[in-house]
Amino acid sequence: MFRTSLLARAALAACLLPALPAAQAQSFPEKPITLVVPHSAGGTSDILARTVAAEAAKTLGQTIVVENKGGANGTIAAKQVATSAPDGYTLLLATASTHGINPSLYSRISYDAVKDFTPVTLLATVPNVLVIGKQVQASNVQELIAFIRSQGDRINMGSAGAGTPGHLAGEMFKSAAGLQFTHVPYKGGSPAITDLIGGQIDFMFTTIPGVLPQVKAGALRALAVTSPQRSPAMPDTPTMAEAGLTGFKAVSWHGIVAPAGTPDAVVARLNQALGGALASPAVKQRLMEEGAQASPAVKQRLMEEGAQASGLSTAEFGAFIQAEIAAWAKAVKDSGATAN
Repeated sequence: MFRTSLLARAALAACLLPALPAAQAQSFPEKPITLVVPHSAGGTSDILARTVAAEAAKTLGQTIVVENKGGANGTIAAKQVATSAPDGYTLLLATASTHGINPSLYSRISYDAVKDFTPVTLLATVPNVLVIGKQVQASNVQELIAFIRSQGDRINMGSAGAGTPGHLAGEMFKSAAGLQFTHVPYKGGSPAITDLIGGQIDFMFTTIPGVLPQVKAGALRALAVTSPQRSPAMPDTPTMAEAGLTGFKAVSWHGIVAPAGTPDAVVARLNQALGGALASPAVKQRLMEEGAQASPAVKQRLMEEGAQASGLSTAEFGAFIQAEIAAWAKAVKDSGATAN
């Protein structure tokens, strides 16, 4: 009798266990959520994260605390989130670096961009822009190509660091136009932009928000954006394709991922709140000012470009990440960039 009672209780407990995560998910969130940003404060990633987080928090009824943890091209932040509890309370702002470039860039990487994470949603895409210093004698991309060829290898291209989207965009430019120049990696975009203005380097590819004020002030000249379509933040600046480099595309992006194993109901709750935030007119305006495009607005464009992406589907965002890993792998290989 006693043994039978124990077995019955064990069976009852086993039946109730699957219901526990579901019950916890229904009450989610019960405390503040941490969103880890793999870059320092003040940059494009940070601004985007804080803008969307503040709006999504209104729906969730809990604060979303943004934690900046830069270094190692985002691998430090990615590893932190990958090894966090899969309960939805620790999220990562995934980027083209953490979930596109790094899997090919690093010979030994501390996380698996696919297996260690659960996709939540794509937030926004951010085109890079090709900018030159005032000392460079060019007013468009073709004139820049001619200028670089006339100078041999004396031309310097800056970047925010080896293996960053800006660096790889430059390598794609070198390959597409058959050029030779010297790559000068910096520890971040800000010092590179400062030296570009000062004439220590000649050109660079970087995100629009980082140089938009300098372009408007006339300190730098924007020649082309790297997205298939023109950016609303720079409507008069042509695309690289329009400038004569057909098929050129090097777009940065930002999304939200959670640790692998996060309950589906929690992921769905986060996806809903973030999707609502992206639909907010205030958020759309802020992202446009930063040169970013909210993912619901670019859904059709991304699909037309062959990526299965949607700002409202976790499954499609997962497919998008895998497509990005494959796309950036070629750029990394062609550049010869590596990291340990």
